[in-house]
Amino acid sequence: MNLVVLDGHALNPGDLSWDALRALGPCTIHERTAPADIVARAREAAIVLTNKCPLRAETIAQLPALRYIGVLATGHNVVDSAAARARGIPVSNVPTYGTRAVAQHVFALLLELVNGAGHHGATVRTGRWAASADWCYWDRPLVELDGLTLGIVGWGRIGRAVADLGRAFGMKIIAHSRGETPGAERVPLDDLFRRADVVSLHCPLTPETQGLVNAARLALMKPTAILLNTSRGPLVVDADLAAALAAGTIAAAGVDVLSAEPPPATNPLLTAKNCLVTPHIAWAAGAARRRLLDTAVANVRAFLAGAPVNVVN
Repeated sequence: MNLVVLDGHALNPGDLSWDALRALGPCTIHERTAPADIVARAREAAIVLTNKCPLRAETIAQLPALRYIGVLATGHNVVDSAAARARGIPVSNVPTYGTRAVAQHVFALLLELVNGAGHHGATVRTGRWAASADWCYWDRPLVELDGLTLGIVGWGRIGRAVADLGRAFGMKIIAHSRGETPGAERVPLDDLFRRADVVSLHCPLTPETQGLVNAARLALMKPTAILLNTSRGPLVVDADLAAALAAGTIAAAGVDVLSAEPPPATNPLLTAKNCLVTPHIAWAAGAARRRLLDTAVANVRAFLAGAPVNVVN
């Protein structure tokens, strides 16, 4: 069966090997594919792997050879799963590869916001400490996490891993989720935003969660509170968060995702006060990407054996 990878660069910019995938059959790997080129590149493929290239219903309809879709990520909203199901095409994702890497990045954002190690280190390199009249200095509040309340929205694998790290720092954990939250106090969503010193988002993007963090919900937060988003950009209304930061409604934000990626230069969070933005890298630790690729290959192998796994449709 012909196999096509539409956009392999983000997963493997050159430090991993595609050999295990190539061993499964004729394989073409594209670093990137423009939406207009998807059909031409995938028309003869029985197996298509995509990360962010959209496979909508109208695209799937133009791929007569297609028998399997593999998503090189956990989120699978880039694929019209219902349209694939109607054709009998399984769609598989990679559900567990980056749990610890993402949780680690949550605290990388948080620690930079409360300690400013990177910021203060940069001032030292410009000569500020050498020229200082005092033996130490800091130019922003330094915040101890011990005793603060960490509010986690979404109690999946990543949310629970973030809670584990929070407890290690002495934080009290509260959570909001559809299901039970063993190990954390389960609270209504608005109460979480009112009570938490740090709010970290770990829920999927659905019609119900899109715009979850808007002006009204931000107004519930403490003026000393911090918002973190390493989940999905559209959970947050970017303009409302920028306005809340400018007004001092909340103290700071750390986000690894934005509503559009790459963002337009006009996105207000790129220049917002006290806002740390990283370019969607929480998932990208080398070990995590290696697990992702290994699982994606195993998914294809399982499909070829007639027993597809990690099927989301």
